[in-house]
Amino acid sequence: MIIIHGMNRLALARHLEPALPDFRRLMRAAGLRLGQLVNQTGLARDVALPQPTVHRYLNLLETSYLLVSVPAYAVKRTKRLMKSPKLYWGDAGLALHLAGLSEPAGAHLENIVLNDLLAWRDARNERVEILHWRTTTGDEVDFVIEANGQLLPIEVKASARLRLADTAGLRAFQAEYGEACRAGLLLHTGTQVSWLTADVLDAPWWRVL
Repeated sequence: MIIIHGMNRLALARHLEPALPDFRRLMRAAGLRLGQLVNQTGLARDVALPQPTVHRYLNLLETSYLLVSVPAYAVKRTKRLMKSPKLYWGDAGLALHLAGLSEPAGAHLENIVLNDLLAWRDARNERVEILHWRTTTGDEVDFVIEANGQLLPIEVKASARLRLADTAGLRAFQAEYGEACRAGLLLHTGTQVSWLTADVLDAPWWRVL
């Protein structure tokens, strides 16, 4: 029985071996799409794989906690299932390596912030959702925290110099959801904490999380 079991494992390994280069190619493509909306059809075209195969590989990566998908925010929870999630990795360093990049981009800082948010969420007793928000007109917020009936929009900027224009997505979200929304949080790479506007607090990402 041990020999048969070992032979079965060997046969399985031989069966999977031809697919490993495709799987690695998909992982690199996913690393290059860090922080972007998941488009399985476009991803399948770029890596020359069938869409069902890409779907299966992405599910495998997410099930193994290597890949993290952030659902889209919508008032009705059923609509969240229909909107495209954003793609991140469980390890920002792994994402950087897979993409073949020597220097991190803004999306890698978003990924680090998300990893900290996930750790914070998992340490809490109450239910907390971490989502993203994007409209058809281009307004977007990197992360939306939904907890205790309130919404906290968070924007991440890989810069120490902030402009009023950097608050546009946060203010659009606040205008859309009104009293359910708390003051927006704009995270950056600088050292100062201040109110950039009356309802947007800017702070170093490493000081808040």
